[in-house]
Amino acid sequence: MGSKIRLTGRIIYKGDPGYEQARQNWNPYVDTFPLVFVFAQSTKDVTNAIEWARKNNVPIRARSGRHALDKNLSMVKDGIVIDVSDMKKVWLNSEQEMAIVQTDIQVGPLVKKLAKVGYMVPFGDSPTVGIGGITMGGGMGLLQRSIGLISDHLIELEMVEANGIVLNANKNNNSDLLWATRGGGGGNFGINTEYCFKVHRAPTEATVFEIIWPWNQLEKVFKAWQKWAPFVDNRLGSILEIFSENNGLIHATGLFLGSKTKLSSLLEPLISVGAPTKVFIQELSYTNVVEYLIPNEPITRRSEQNYKISSAWPTRLFPDEAIKIMRSFLEESTGTESSFFFLNCGGAVNRISPEATAFFWRYPKFYLEWNTTWTQDSDASRNLALVSRTRQQLSPFVEGAYVNSPDQNIINFGPDYYGTNFERLQSIKAKYDPENVFHFPQSIPPKF
Repeated sequence: MGSKIRLTGRIIYKGDPGYEQARQNWNPYVDTFPLVFVFAQSTKDVTNAIEWARKNNVPIRARSGRHALDKNLSMVKDGIVIDVSDMKKVWLNSEQEMAIVQTDIQVGPLVKKLAKVGYMVPFGDSPTVGIGGITMGGGMGLLQRSIGLISDHLIELEMVEANGIVLNANKNNNSDLLWATRGGGGGNFGINTEYCFKVHRAPTEATVFEIIWPWNQLEKVFKAWQKWAPFVDNRLGSILEIFSENNGLIHATGLFLGSKTKLSSLLEPLISVGAPTKVFIQELSYTNVVEYLIPNEPITRRSEQNYKISSAWPTRLFPDEAIKIMRSFLEESTGTESSFFFLNCGGAVNRISPEATAFFWRYPKFYLEWNTTWTQDSDASRNLALVSRTRQQLSPFVEGAYVNSPDQNIINFGPDYYGTNFERLQSIKAKYDPENVFHFPQSIPPKF
């Protein structure tokens, strides 16, 4: 292409051996055909890739854990994908209770490594998500009520900006960039290569639970969960997942940083509802807690189904009308993995003000997402329409959306993802990427 700048790292062009494997993502719905993949081994490889792409006028995408949930976000047709998944080193500084982490160690391996040496950081519900992406959008999970979001623990980062310059951001240097990275969405400002996180001493033991009910108890189980979960002891994180009628499962799981005895009494309002077919409560060492909640998966595990997801924030409890909308979605969506997913908020999440970091949604009662799944291409449009229609129907009962569960049907995405932080994010974008080199659907546009 006539450029003096050479790509470095592990490079795979279209047509090379390994290309098909390189272009596969967790969600087949987002697959496309980039021109080239650069699997960076170092920060210098990232710099070279950005400079090469700009010189040759090739669109850029950053990829970490291959978990992008909508099209054209971590891969682009005929573009360059700068993939940091070979950069996964971790250094622990136990004296200062910090971990320095390259941006594609995946959440599972990172959390397990730290647990083995007695430390705890927040984690989400999938072991194979890259730490790079989940951190940028906020990073929710079962520990958020007790110790906060993943992004709340970010104290420094290394980023390659649009001119190939390596920047460090912390509270003293480029502090606006650190602010933006804590919830401002992946890939907007540059390509991150290293993070420094605050870590916590892990408890010696903690308690996990799992409850299953038959699907026909949907209304009473959901009402009991929403009345209980946002207000329960802050040391208790709980997920409720209600799958499609076709699947027939209602499933609550959770983690309590305390004893089995105490958790058993806290769970009483949930266990006593309906007729659970399974109630499991187990006190475990913290390392076993982590193994139980995020079991090992092959790094390249791929879903066999296409997923379309949308999300929102209920700031008040769901009335009957909203529960009816949920039920009709789950009756109509036939995919076995289609579901409504809820995670309780509160506690440490709302001890930080919405303006203190780019993550705005500090005060909802819980987080909500709904997704459909399908395997046949002929079913795609029906499922996409169902997700979109459900969003419109739920709009009186919810606000906004979560940038880590992106939905390109959201037109007014800036305020929906970032609330009143959107304008400040646009100014920071203008400072660090004035030419909008890092742009993709729903990326933050610069504002001067």
